[in-house]
Amino acid sequence: MENNEEEEKQRTAKNSNEGNKSSTTPVIDAANKAAERLEQANAEQKEILARQEMLMAKNALGGQSEAGKSEEKTEETPAEYAKKVMSGAIGND
Repeated sequence: MENNEEEEKQRTAKNSNEGNKSSTTPVIDAANKAAERLEQANAEQKEILARQEMLMAKNALGGQSEAGKSEEKTEETPAEYAKKVMSGAIGND
């Protein structure tokens, strides 16, 4: 009878320890893993964005910015104009 009582106490102790552990389901584990991957991706994206901002600032300060550049218009020489007129590209309105 003492053995039965001791075994019951041991089983109860094991069960009580298991009750203290947080039991998670596979869905929650998968969600936690996905959240960790998202956090890592966000951290990497922050680093990339910081690098891009730094490069854009360097380009703007270095005069290599794309914004505000105007196209340079080249004037036609009389020979080029004559060639266009003779080919019919100009003047046939």
